[in-house]
Amino acid sequence: MTEAPLWERDAELSVIAEAVDALCGGSGAGRVLVLSGEAGIGKTALLAEARRMALDRRCTVWSARGGETLTSVPFNVVRQLLQPALVSLMPDEAREYFGDWYDIAGPALGIAEAGDRQPDPQYVCDGLVAAVRRLARREWPLVLLVDDAHWADEETLHWLAAFTDRLDDLPVLVVVARRPAGVSGESARHLDAIGAKALPIAALRALTPDATAGLTRATLGEHADTPFCREVWAVTGGNPYETVELLAKVQDSDLEPVESSATELRGLNQSARGRGLVDRLEGLGVDATRFAWAAAILGTRITLDLAAELAGMPLDEAERCAELLGAARILTGADRANGEVADGELEFVHPLIAGAVYRSIPDGLRTAMHGVAASVVTASGLGAAAASRHLLEVHPDDDPELVEQMREAAREHLAVGAPAAARRCLERALLEPPLPEVHARVLYELGCATLLTSPATTIQHLREALTLHGLDRELRVDAVCRLAQALVHNDQLEEAVRTIDEEVTRLKPGPERMRLQAVHYMWEGLHAGEQDAPGRSRRLTELVKPLTGRDNSERALLILRAFDATTRGENAEEVVELCDRALVNGRLAPGLGWTDTEWTFELLMMLGVSYTFADRLDRAESLFTEAQRSYEIAGWSGGHLALALAYGGYVHRRRGRLRDAEDFLRESLRLVDRVGRRLPMHWSVVCMLIDTLLARGHVGEAEETAARYAFEPPHPSTNVTPDTHSIRGRLLIATGRLEEGVNELEVAEKMAASRGGHNTVMAPWAGELARALAASDSRRAAEIAADLRAQAERFGTDTAIGEALRCAAALETGPRAVALHARAATYLEASPSSYEHALARVDYGIASRSAGELDRGLTLARSCGADGLVARAQEALDTLR
Repeated sequence: MTEAPLWERDAELSVIAEAVDALCGGSGAGRVLVLSGEAGIGKTALLAEARRMALDRRCTVWSARGGETLTSVPFNVVRQLLQPALVSLMPDEAREYFGDWYDIAGPALGIAEAGDRQPDPQYVCDGLVAAVRRLARREWPLVLLVDDAHWADEETLHWLAAFTDRLDDLPVLVVVARRPAGVSGESARHLDAIGAKALPIAALRALTPDATAGLTRATLGEHADTPFCREVWAVTGGNPYETVELLAKVQDSDLEPVESSATELRGLNQSARGRGLVDRLEGLGVDATRFAWAAAILGTRITLDLAAELAGMPLDEAERCAELLGAARILTGADRANGEVADGELEFVHPLIAGAVYRSIPDGLRTAMHGVAASVVTASGLGAAAASRHLLEVHPDDDPELVEQMREAAREHLAVGAPAAARRCLERALLEPPLPEVHARVLYELGCATLLTSPATTIQHLREALTLHGLDRELRVDAVCRLAQALVHNDQLEEAVRTIDEEVTRLKPGPERMRLQAVHYMWEGLHAGEQDAPGRSRRLTELVKPLTGRDNSERALLILRAFDATTRGENAEEVVELCDRALVNGRLAPGLGWTDTEWTFELLMMLGVSYTFADRLDRAESLFTEAQRSYEIAGWSGGHLALALAYGGYVHRRRGRLRDAEDFLRESLRLVDRVGRRLPMHWSVVCMLIDTLLARGHVGEAEETAARYAFEPPHPSTNVTPDTHSIRGRLLIATGRLEEGVNELEVAEKMAASRGGHNTVMAPWAGELARALAASDSRRAAEIAADLRAQAERFGTDTAIGEALRCAAALETGPRAVALHARAATYLEASPSSYEHALARVDYGIASRSAGELDRGLTLARSCGADGLVARAQEALDTLR
């Protein structure tokens, strides 16, 4: 006969069976099932049946369960889930098996010591995905069961959403059980993402009267009469869990299942849940009740010794209480089917019981027990992070020690990539509140904890920290710099500059003041709407003149001056000389590395960009490759890694490796999308990608990308590389919107005039505008081309001069055009830009009607991946032949 909890679940069991069959049948692709329903509706029973089916087919099965009181414990559920694999790996074996991901995923899983740097939570998630994918290939076919996912911690749900998104080539079945409501924020978003990947299964419904009658007779015997069975359904509402518990009470009470006994069912049902369950618990005695309360406070890893210590009783008394609670179907031995558990480890029979027992503890006593639990957990050596979930429940009481415990817990959470948990700890520390001399530091730490994940939150806390006493001068300057960085990434650039300036006025000359001055010029130099760019450039030039690069503040100013000279199109040799002076023996100085926190990564991006547009692409590529490697090692896979990939990709674009450039930029865009939407960094990456797609001749894809990311006015307040107005104008002209394109290029022209100059490669509006106006206004086109050539010669790179000559040639005819095309090809052959060289060769071949030049251009275009140019060159060759 069908097991009692599984009545009227044939459809769900069929879907589970088909999924297990597909998994074992070698289909290759993984699947996701989500079982949704209210409490007690039978989700856990279906998971148990899924386990049985999978084990019968010799699958590996790992399972885990969320907990109502454990949602604040980061990585709690994923650690449970992977426990069987983790305990089977020796430390050296785990390091070898996980490879590069060991230092990233290991601390989150509790099998490796955390490093010194705060890892990016997204990279920790990626590391967990990679680690589990490797384990899955070792253990296949693998079934992962997650019960009560609505109570899983946010970090686990982040991982699970990412993992289920990558099951196409993995022999894994993931079955998730959750309630349909009661989740919000990031956890809700992750659960929705998991559900979107799942096979369709209707939400579980209550049992019908007929099914309840069948279940009743299967449990109590066929002599259970119809009125009795109908009353069982009426009392329980067809809830399977309540029905099973009620029938167990009927058996325990020797109640006859007949109509005359039906009136007693309601009282029995009340004893199985809520207040009735509490009354039943209290009936077991004061000691058993106190032990059950201690178990509910601990929530997970309920061992006899910890529960006994928390309950304040000797171990033999704890054992007696555990036996009583086991006989009463309240506690049971922990499930050993999912890996090793400690001797005597216990768990509640059902989450509904755990919740009822926890809520039955008087409020004041519950708070006090959490405080004791924190002490017990700390004394057991589990660390501040493990104790912090209990301290979160303790009422504020001006306790300096609690503040320090929460600060330490926050540091532990940050070290494993759980900034949300760190934020909760520090917010709780603020409620205590901290001592006046500590308060500002807690706010500072809270701001730093959210810097990688929530710029708006960072702004709020750092602003408040700066209004208080308690930060020494060096820490205060660091707080101001971090606040300015958060403001920039929140698209509040003007306020960032103003914040820096206000602090500069407070400081006397010295390293801290110079650091702030450097940060001021950095953010001001990125301001697209800057009012006095020439004046700022003059002031920066004067400030840098006496500097030799003796410390990092001076080196930062040298980089900023190099970037300023690059954007204004000043002499490229001087740009390179400034960049080289900012290095130490050709390398980044200590304390000025990609992951060092004193100086923001934007500064080093400026260094790489300056080398890029000065035609020193080898140095730029080396810098951005080092950035990518540094961020991967440090576990930063959010905006930092995204921009490292983007600028590295744009170096490929400048070299003419268009396929590689597109790959880098698409991966960068994928990472940026995970950070947020409509961020300034979106503009940079999208602009570079559109420029690359247009170079490839993929105009439709460029237009689609622009539409998807709203690459249109209003433009961001920060300058973007390459110039957005220039690239958008090029796109509009390529898609046949000539007038709109000209308007956009003229905006770029006006902005260049306000800055007192421009880099003709970084902001290529002049060449595009001259070509666009050639037919309608040849005189103005010629003037623009002449100015372009003068500006390019001022900058002095082969790329800039070659491109200016190519533009001039496009406006000429006859021998004059051929001569200019020849000169352009010569300059661009000497440049590192093989795509621009290919363009020049094809143009020269067409102008001179030379099949040899066209063949050279065609070969170059093919090697670059410039499909549009390949078609153009081939068409010209076909015409000649």
